[in-house]
Amino acid sequence: MGKALVIVESPAKAKTINKYLGNDYVVKSSVGHIRDLPTSGSAAKKSADSTSTKTAKKPKKDERGALVNRMGVDPRHNWDAHYEVLPGKEKVVSELKQLAEKADHIYLATDLDREGEAIAWHLREVIGGDDARYSRVVFNEITKNAIRQAFEQPGELNINRVNAPQARRFRAGVVGKMGTPLL
Repeated sequence: MGKALVIVESPAKAKTINKYLGNDYVVKSSVGHIRDLPTSGSAAKKSADSTSTKTAKKPKKDERGALVNRMGVDPRHNWDAHYEVLPGKEKVVSELKQLAEKADHIYLATDLDREGEAIAWHLREVIGGDDARYSRVVFNEITKNAIRQAFEQPGELNINRVNAPQARRFRAGVVGKMGTPLL
């Protein structure tokens, strides 16, 4: 039997949890969020790259498309989100993907709050693979007993807790990107 991968947010927590779980687990940290909606800098760079080879003026439809790219949310297609790996997190994501390929099971042990749930969801989305390989574990304290209890009763991601921070990000993206030019 291979090892299970456990992903937490904090490197300090990873070290302690690894000590409690033992050799059947590899505990790694995502070091917080790994992806988000595009930032103005990344969208501006993409926009500059995509327009640098065209000399003709873009029609209005393309301008709306550029706005959607900057927002990272497409209101014309069921509010689909277009996430990007955060700058500087490429190495972390690559390492987690490699470890996940070798793991028998993946435990998402990010923080208990909504942001932790969102980070866990993003990790699952980026790493990919069969959803049956994933479990969500949560604990209120980092003690040997609390960690063991959490792993004895793993659960699933709570999509309602994932949607709350996503809705805030969508609102910020839409209002910020569309409303700012009006000011």
